[in-house]
Amino acid sequence: MRVILFGATGMIGQGVLRECLLDPGVETVLSIGRRGSGVTDAKLRELVVADLTDLSDIEGELAGYDACFFCLGTSSAGMSEADYRRVTYDVTLAAARAIVKRSPGLTFVYVSGTGTDSTEKGRTMWARVKGATENALLAMPFKASYMFRPAYIQPMHGIKASGRGTRVMYAVMGPLYPVWKTLAPRYVTTTEEVGRAMLRVAREGAQKRLLETADIAALGAV
Repeated sequence: MRVILFGATGMIGQGVLRECLLDPGVETVLSIGRRGSGVTDAKLRELVVADLTDLSDIEGELAGYDACFFCLGTSSAGMSEADYRRVTYDVTLAAARAIVKRSPGLTFVYVSGTGTDSTEKGRTMWARVKGATENALLAMPFKASYMFRPAYIQPMHGIKASGRGTRVMYAVMGPLYPVWKTLAPRYVTTTEEVGRAMLRVAREGAQKRLLETADIAALGAV
């Protein structure tokens, strides 16, 4: 399997990249982002692109892939809806449009979030924008597309969140992961399970196109 990965420097993307590189069934990973991941592996090729809303210069590199795992994302805190839409909807759809032209038989997996608003009409700004992004992706002519909606994700294997505020949150909440897993198992998963679940739906598909935390954990279980 040949994989395109967006967001390899983020916490989720780091976990997905790790699982792809460990999986003997993954032949190659093309990582696309604003900066390199710092990972060196024979399977990994990286393209650094300054403006992710315009992939025209690298469009020819996107042919012949089986899956795209889109893990790019940012917090909406302090952002206007227009700005958040640019970095969420516009970047994702620019990538998807470029990829579907070159690899229409590909499975596209998008990391959204629990509480995403599929109606696009709710009161929560980020949820509306994520909902619009999901809906646009689901309407595109890929072989298949799946929306991952995780709640709490526990970083594993030394993976760390990139933002300072998020790192602080995980420093506080991380040690309590066994408690969350016991008390609210339907709302917690790990970076390892997310990566494995993406690989599994790319290979086998899934019964639902909107996958919540419990679905992700079940698909990614060993």
